[in-house]
Amino acid sequence: MRGYTRASALGPIADFVETRGGSIERIFHRADLPLSLLDNPDLPLPLKDQFDVLSQAGREIGDPFFGAALGRHVSMEKLSAFGAWVSGAPTLGGAIDRSRRGLNRYLQTQTDLQLRIFGQKARWSIEFLDPGADGRFQNELLGVSYLIDGVRHFAGCGWSPTLIRSTCTGPAHAAALERIFEAPVMHCAKVTAVEFDTTLLSATGWPKTDRVTGLEPVIPPASGYRAEVTALLAIALLEGQPKIDWVASKLDTNRRSLQRSLDSEGCNYSVLLDGLLKDRAILLLRSTDQNLTDIALQLGYSDGAHFSRAFRRWTGAAPSQYRTAMKMY
Repeated sequence: MRGYTRASALGPIADFVETRGGSIERIFHRADLPLSLLDNPDLPLPLKDQFDVLSQAGREIGDPFFGAALGRHVSMEKLSAFGAWVSGAPTLGGAIDRSRRGLNRYLQTQTDLQLRIFGQKARWSIEFLDPGADGRFQNELLGVSYLIDGVRHFAGCGWSPTLIRSTCTGPAHAAALERIFEAPVMHCAKVTAVEFDTTLLSATGWPKTDRVTGLEPVIPPASGYRAEVTALLAIALLEGQPKIDWVASKLDTNRRSLQRSLDSEGCNYSVLLDGLLKDRAILLLRSTDQNLTDIALQLGYSDGAHFSRAFRRWTGAAPSQYRTAMKMY
């Protein structure tokens, strides 16, 4: 089953790539994703596409351990509202419990977080269940970096893991990762994990204000084309009207099969796109002062007239009339 994450999980990738002499534009072009996705951190993104971005970034700057290097700059607390909610727990043990309960609903699906206790040793692991292969290792390195930062939020910024378990192959790779993580690394592990003393589970860290994620949109389900297509349409809309072939390619299928799958769920591509365009148009008319031509072009229409006809079909009113009416309330 396909997994989804939020674009925020990529962390400060743009600045990091640029400081290493790479081009974030080339990376996103090769991954066939709009660069403006980084300006919309709460948008859902297929997990395999995050894998691909990290893989392309590693190739771009020539770093086989790019995920770990980027991971030195990530923050669990800044990982969308979910990360702030996890970091707002009273203790590290509470934060780990929150992450397990909320991850697959609010941040990332097809991902398994587990805490296991072995005597005085705690092992917090992260495993990706999505079948996407290329870039998986880079994402494991980034994922365990978020776990490390999560522990440091309670144990202090100077804390280091007792051991990091990595799926890397061989002692040479483990040694390279030890230089990045500044902690012992065990190679050839089945699952990526961080180990620490169980006494840290009661660590409280700095005083904090708790935050609730109840109003944060959930991530698309692991099955069901309707939610997945809608999520991909929102990404594609960042660069004009989405193309069905692009959406199909991201779902590893073709146009005809995609249409059949949507038909089986009682909907079709055009209806989903129309609904998304309507919602986006209403949002722009309500929340911005952009002129109608700019809104039309942003939504992928060739001119304002085509947009106005579509908007009148959706709402029964012209865009200018709708905006004027909204200003009266």
